[in-house]
Parts: sequence; structure tokens; C-alpha cells
Amino acid sequence: MAVRAVRGAVQLERDEAGHMQEQVAALLTAVLERNGLTADDLISIWFTATPDLHSDFPAAAARGLGIVDVPLICAQELDIAGAMPRVVRILAHIETERSRGDVHHVYLGAAAALRKDIAQ
Repeated sequence: MAVRAVRGAVQLERDEAGHMQEQVAALLTAVLERNGLTADDLISIWFTATPDLHSDFPAAAARGLGIVDVPLICAQELDIAGAMPRVVRILAHIETERSRGDVHHVYLGAAAALRKDIAQ
């Protein structure tokens, strides 16, 4: 079994805790589904949020999905002029039989513009 990393991002419409939990949960669910994963395949998840998001911790959405025994950490994304606002990004470390080329990174909605080269 190999250790791989999978990326993803979602842009929020507004900075509200319920909206953040809903959108981050949708992102995590899509990452799991598109890669044929379960919570048991997760090693850890890094979450970053742009500096304009203050309403909640993105990791709270993972806990709400029942991902309770996986190490999670939240950090603030760099404050770069002109960067896309209200974005939550993830970097999940997983155990999988998939090759690097078969890992599906997930960029939802407007966040697909962040990585047109790998967004599905």
C-alpha cells in the first residue's frame, strides 16, 4: 500500500459557519468518492483557508462527517494580492493502491480555476 497526497479546494460564497461546513463536507466527500476511499484510508488532512474566512475551522466539517480519528490541522493561506477570495484548500495524505497518476484531485465550483491542469 502506498502513501499518496490528494489536493482539493472550494470557494465559499460567504463567510458563514454553516456554509463553510456544507461546502468543505462536499469537497471531502467528493475527494473520497472520486478516489474510492473511506475514512480508514486517510492518514491526515491539512486545511488552509484564505485570510478573509473567520467563521469556523474547516476541519469541523470533517468531524461532522464522522472523520474523528484522523489528525487534522488548519492554517491560514498566504495573503496574496489578487488571489481568489474565500477559498478552503485541502491536502490529504492517504493510503491507496492507486499510482500518483490515478489520484483524482478535486476542485469544486469556481476553485477549478486554481488548477485547471488537474481539476476535474
